[in-house]
Amino acid sequence: MKLIVVSAGLSSPSSTRLLADRLAAATLAHTGTEPEVIELRDLATEIAQHLVTGFPPARLAAALDAVAAADGLIAVTPVFAASYSGLFKSFFDLIDKDALTAKPVLIGATGGTARHSLVTEHALRPLFTHLRALVPPTAVYAASEDWGQEGLAQRIARAGAELARLMAPAARDAARDAARDAALDPDTATVLAPRSPTGAITSVKPAAGFEIVPFEQRLAALRAE
Repeated sequence: MKLIVVSAGLSSPSSTRLLADRLAAATLAHTGTEPEVIELRDLATEIAQHLVTGFPPARLAAALDAVAAADGLIAVTPVFAASYSGLFKSFFDLIDKDALTAKPVLIGATGGTARHSLVTEHALRPLFTHLRALVPPTAVYAASEDWGQEGLAQRIARAGAELARLMAPAARDAARDAARDAALDPDTATVLAPRSPTGAITSVKPAAGFEIVPFEQRLAALRAE
């Protein structure tokens, strides 16, 4: 399995990269695979070039391909103006619209104060839900005072375990099947539903006392009234 870690930290050393590394370690405790880390600050110029030209330089193209091919993703950003950073958003703006469909994505954020702790829920989770990613229940926010605290370590361990379970082949295949089925509009789903020779949908299991009447039969009955 392939795990990709995207860190949008700007400084070196970076608390954002530290959180990303700890989330990766917590995930690897259950999967045993080595992650590939993408530092967005090293790709900032290429991201800007791609946004204005529409063509990704080689390093950025390789990073985008790695994210698309991953079995699981860890995405961590610093908090800027109560949301994810512009660099973080710009990178994911360049991801193909279907690249993250049903892909497990563990989200995390860092900030100077606990007042921004809901950024994972009001900014990050909606972003990856829009991209149709499979986001684990536990997201991890780390304020400056959280480092070294038992609560942060527990959240990291729980989040890593959740991501590892979602990355398991059976869970991943089931998630992709569910995403495929959810993408069908009602008319398409009706066309694909199994039918009997009379035209009734045979996949429906009616409750006791409920009868499925083919449309042609019901129409004939109405005309006879």
